[in-house]
Amino acid sequence: MAASTLVSAWGPLRPGVPGLCRRRPPRGLWAHARRLPELAGSGRSVAAVSGPGASGTDRYCLELLRKRDYEGYLCSLLLPAESRSSAFALRAFNVELAQVKDSVSEKTIGLMRMQFWKKTVDDVYCDSPPHQPVAIELWKAVKRHNLTKRWLMKIIDEREKNLDDKAYRNIQELENYAENTQSSLLYLTLEILGIKDLHADHAASHIGKAQGIVTCLRATPYHGSRRRVFLPMDICMLHGVSQEDFLRKSQDKNVRDVVYDMASQAHLHLKHARSFHKSVPVKAFPAFLQTVALEDYLKKIQQVDFDIFHPSLQQKNTLLPLSLYIQSWRKRY
Repeated sequence: MAASTLVSAWGPLRPGVPGLCRRRPPRGLWAHARRLPELAGSGRSVAAVSGPGASGTDRYCLELLRKRDYEGYLCSLLLPAESRSSAFALRAFNVELAQVKDSVSEKTIGLMRMQFWKKTVDDVYCDSPPHQPVAIELWKAVKRHNLTKRWLMKIIDEREKNLDDKAYRNIQELENYAENTQSSLLYLTLEILGIKDLHADHAASHIGKAQGIVTCLRATPYHGSRRRVFLPMDICMLHGVSQEDFLRKSQDKNVRDVVYDMASQAHLHLKHARSFHKSVPVKAFPAFLQTVALEDYLKKIQQVDFDIFHPSLQQKNTLLPLSLYIQSWRKRY
């Protein structure tokens, strides 16, 4: 099977928390980690996370993230306190854009919503945001950190181009999409942290591309249920796989080989990002915590021999908050 060649191509995949077995965390780390909302139990409200002075718009962004971007929500909680609300605003903005494609029945309506967000960003930079919770929080973030408008517009433009229900022609097209959406989001997160560093930007670029590929893989069962396949056509053609093979949830070796090639590419981007580890400022590491979730998925998909429809891949990792906290404590990505 495809998995038999994995070690030679990737090397042994590291766990979601690199080096966890080699170095014991200090006593009390679990107690500190339990302060994260998802580990503290259901009694911890979103308002408590926001703080006593939180506004309704702030809480709206938190709730939106917790429901629609759980991993981004957890990662944002581990940013420095002074950066947290701005990160929530950025990720909520990204969620609003990401939801457009699946929430409209006609492309024209989607284009109208994207036009709304383009005008919103323009208004934000003119200090006149519309009375919409995410727009107001985004305006606050822009004012606090002097965020680069170009990155926000790139995310909108790329999401707008992606409204067409077409498979990516090749892996490079998928990577370009990821660069303009996920990587742009990371560039903005670095600005929130006050980081201006070329090595950090290079790492962000690769992590964003890995995120885009993994997101494409993870969404395949959902898209398939709606009779859609977006996996790169060049890789499918290379292995003689049709869209119909994914629609009928085929477990043939050729189908798994397509998944293996894509997962390998995502892993390669993570490897490249980590090659800058010693050059990236430590203050930038919290922006890259999502590598924990990416590594976790890549490890799981390897364990099921690249069966993208395996039920275990749809289960939430209940230990993710703790893994993220430990990774944050170790100052790794």
